[in-house]
Amino acid sequence: MAEVNTRKRGSNWEYRFEIASVGGKRKQKSKGGFRTKKEALEAGTKALNEYNNTGLTFTASDMSISDYMDLWFEEYCKLNYKYNTLLNYRGHIEHHIKPALGEYKLSALKPTAVQMFVNNFKIKGYSKSHTVGIFTTLSSALDYAIEPLKLIQFNPASPVKIPRFEPRDSIRYVISVKDFKRILDKFPPGHPFYIPTILGYMAGLRKSEVYGISWDDIDFKNKTLHISKSVYKRYADMTRQTKGFGWFIGTPKTYKSDRIVKLDDWTISELKKEKIRQQENRLFYGRYYTTLYKRVEKDDAGNDIYKIIESVIPLDLPPLNLVCVRENGVYCDSDTEKYYSKVIRNNLKIKFNFHSLRHTHATILMENGANPVDVAERLGHANIEQTFAYTHNTLKMQAQSIDILADVVKL
Repeated sequence: MAEVNTRKRGSNWEYRFEIASVGGKRKQKSKGGFRTKKEALEAGTKALNEYNNTGLTFTASDMSISDYMDLWFEEYCKLNYKYNTLLNYRGHIEHHIKPALGEYKLSALKPTAVQMFVNNFKIKGYSKSHTVGIFTTLSSALDYAIEPLKLIQFNPASPVKIPRFEPRDSIRYVISVKDFKRILDKFPPGHPFYIPTILGYMAGLRKSEVYGISWDDIDFKNKTLHISKSVYKRYADMTRQTKGFGWFIGTPKTYKSDRIVKLDDWTISELKKEKIRQQENRLFYGRYYTTLYKRVEKDDAGNDIYKIIESVIPLDLPPLNLVCVRENGVYCDSDTEKYYSKVIRNNLKIKFNFHSLRHTHATILMENGANPVDVAERLGHANIEQTFAYTHNTLKMQAQSIDILADVVKL
């Protein structure tokens, strides 16, 4: 077994140890420049331990949950997930998993500790969806520790049960046609929230998709919309998520999200009017009109992403002809939706969030007999089961079920 040796070279110390031979020739690893023999020996011991663990600076027996979650996030999550998912995971890790379990050793974590960790969220009044999200983050990380890392043999989250939560109707609402018209009256043509509301309700788009649509995505002749990108906020410091952010364009949520959506005549008509309105605004503001550009950058996995740049001065960058802009051309980002949603809830007294538009779109189609396969493709769902779980069981659907039963039985 290799041992760490030290020797003095000039006024400094050096460590040295033998490593695997290459081509039958003996090899050694060494590093100098240490002030004392003790410093050289400590550094050499650490380097030998890392070498014996194939480049890892730890052993599973003494690694903390806190350090492991950072390892999982850096080595797996950043290479496999979209940025918004990374933000959720980072929040779960920093605000919940590390404070409660971070000091435990990875190899010593038991199901009892994980069960108490999960139960505590219900005690604190967290929603079921939030609790499941945090638990799933932890469980997924522990699965990765089993395979492929082989740091542990059993996932202590596997036997854990999610507490029973009372059902809440606070996330998804069906927006009636009457309320949809009231919302459009509140935010009429020319308002920054007018077109996003229409695209959410009439096309079933995600918020991140709506705010990434450009005019060249719309085929007015064939009445189609190509969803090929999404917009998200990217922070300079993902952990703190306080300041230093920009808006970026990336690929859609999943491969199924890249799709062609058919549009109705009215929606096409409103989009045409909006395009003409923007052209008139550009002429009106002249050199004070803001133009949007895209600048290529890299995400954590090395993929190309595009930062949205605003400027009244011409730039040597590709232009972005986004649909969702303000009167003077400034980008209308998805954060503005939070304010408009509050107005709808507080002033119009409509239970609303932007996702309700997409949920309503799916429910209306299913309620009126649309083919579930077509609805799934329209929404960009990865599978049809997701679409069935997504829609709202309305009184009209229940009545249709009763009619079907009566027609079959005929008593």
